[in-house]
Amino acid sequence: MTYSEQLKPWCIVRDIPNQENIVVKRFRRRDDAVAYLQVLKQSARDIAFKIIFKAQNVNMPRQNEALNGSF
Repeated sequence: MTYSEQLKPWCIVRDIPNQENIVVKRFRRRDDAVAYLQVLKQSARDIAFKIIFKAQNVNMPRQNEALNGSF
């Protein structure tokens, strides 16, 4: 995941059956994604879009390691 993608975790994706979803546009804030999704639904009524949160995978320490302070 690029730095630019990390800054914009909210994605509008085109939902295509039996295939991987296509990211249409990325946003920093969910409210912006919701507003853009409404515009897309009005202009392309027969195409399915959805909003997803695509965060970077972060390796978290195991619980007992975190309690002991040894990372």
